[in-house]
Amino acid sequence: MLEPDSQFSRPSSPSMISLVPPSPESPWTLSPLHTSPSPSLLHHCIASLYRHEGTIYSIAVSRGIVFTGSESSRIRVWRQPECTERGNLKASSGEVRAILAYGSMLFTTHKDCKIRMWNVSVSENQRSKKITTLPRRSSFLLIPRKNSLQHKDCISCLAYYHAEGLLYTGSWDKTVKVWRVSDKRCFDSFVAHEDNVNAVVVNQDDGCVFTCSSDGSVKIWRRVYGESSHTLTMTLKFQPSPVNALALSTSPNSCVLYSASSDGCINFWEKEKMSGRFNHGGFLQGHRFAVLCLVAIENYVFSGSEDTTIRVWMREEGSCFHVCLAVLDGHRGPVRCLSACLEMDKVVMGFLVYSASLDQTFKVWRIKVFPQEKKMNLEDTEKSDQKNKIMEYEVNPVLSPSWVEKKLQDSQLH
Repeated sequence: MLEPDSQFSRPSSPSMISLVPPSPESPWTLSPLHTSPSPSLLHHCIASLYRHEGTIYSIAVSRGIVFTGSESSRIRVWRQPECTERGNLKASSGEVRAILAYGSMLFTTHKDCKIRMWNVSVSENQRSKKITTLPRRSSFLLIPRKNSLQHKDCISCLAYYHAEGLLYTGSWDKTVKVWRVSDKRCFDSFVAHEDNVNAVVVNQDDGCVFTCSSDGSVKIWRRVYGESSHTLTMTLKFQPSPVNALALSTSPNSCVLYSASSDGCINFWEKEKMSGRFNHGGFLQGHRFAVLCLVAIENYVFSGSEDTTIRVWMREEGSCFHVCLAVLDGHRGPVRCLSACLEMDKVVMGFLVYSASLDQTFKVWRIKVFPQEKKMNLEDTEKSDQKNKIMEYEVNPVLSPSWVEKKLQDSQLH
């Protein structure tokens, strides 16, 4: 694990402490796939925090603020980039499995199977406050079948369609519900999968909705024109393994959907410009165990895995070719959730990546991407990646030897 940046300040709360390992000669780490004197990517862990409130389930970033949800009923609020603590939002229920931030609005899901809406202030002089809880109690009086309004199990994921102010919630009760934020009512509810719904994503360009599930499928939904209901337009299924996360990468010239599976693979589909269909483009291999979380920004993808690592992938513009630029290796347990945002300067493109693991740590990574002087060919990349996989087995920190042995046995059986 790398030394935190000298600018990092300890949080005011005693529930978090900074972990400071021995100082290396340089805080920046070269990508394992680029050992030339001019690497295309450098990364650095600028902060590592330990949490006493249990596992962190969710992270969201918006307008220079980072939000984290955990087993606790408190949603922690941090300043970017190094995550100095700004305070917290207190709810009446814990297990904040999903967080979504948009503008001044924050949505959180809780153990009581309800969603809370918050008005979040960027200014430290103004207090953030809760707007409402969904479903509202008054809604139960209007509709006799109150169970149709509230999820019956853990709400695992959130997505927000900006253009129409619609909030999508996916649950382990196999359903997806749609909430109209303007009047705080349930807009639609439908059974989406045969097992837990693990992720939901909305394409902001056309309102198309993507869901994935432990049943091994990814589904594409569209809202029926002029109605509140949604209809299934396509089912994508390429393996029986549970699908844990989704990420959508959109640009004027392309739209690529990524799905993370428990078999360690990341499948991706590219949208045809003419027909609008999603064609399977292949899969990204590198993680040894289940991929639990995904984030896509422009043509970069960040994946967190049960194998304790985070991988940074880049897709070549105008093609389906991907390359793993870096492996962020610092957690000592499965990486449970990720969030990321752009950090630009005059010379290079950069990212801030926030990760939380079952090892109870919350880490902040700074990544700098330099223009590549020359492209690596596919054969060299595959050879380098194979060599890197062998090395990772030897040096990667893990929970315990028995845990690794069990996972390797399971992967061999399947």
